[in-house]
Amino acid sequence: MAVERAAINPVSWSSDLGFNQGELVTGHTRTLYVSGQTATDAEGKPQHDGDMAAQLALSLDNLEAVLGGAGMSLAHLVRLNVYTTDVDLLFPHYGVLAARLGAANAAPATTMLGVTRLAVPGQLVELEGTAVA
Repeated sequence: MAVERAAINPVSWSSDLGFNQGELVTGHTRTLYVSGQTATDAEGKPQHDGDMAAQLALSLDNLEAVLGGAGMSLAHLVRLNVYTTDVDLLFPHYGVLAARLGAANAAPATTMLGVTRLAVPGQLVELEGTAVA
């Protein structure tokens, strides 16, 4: 059975921002729940202290690496949670995320949350997702 996805958007404004209010998925056989990915290197050492754009890009790279390990890509994301210690600082750099999702033709249901801090001191953003195939 082929995976079928349908965007559920009772309003139109979220589509303009690159995400759907909901994603109805049927026919999938595999679901991947991805732990929060931050800007760390292969040894788990934090990178790009204080640089939101660089941390966001590396967090995306790390998210894509986990997806790739399951034979998936950003196109398979149906849910994305974005945690940040500074929502105002993230907004000017959100295009980094939106461009990569757009290039993958992905518009997962997304939530952005401002948090006091993340598990690793110095990290500004963390990405957590759910993907289906």
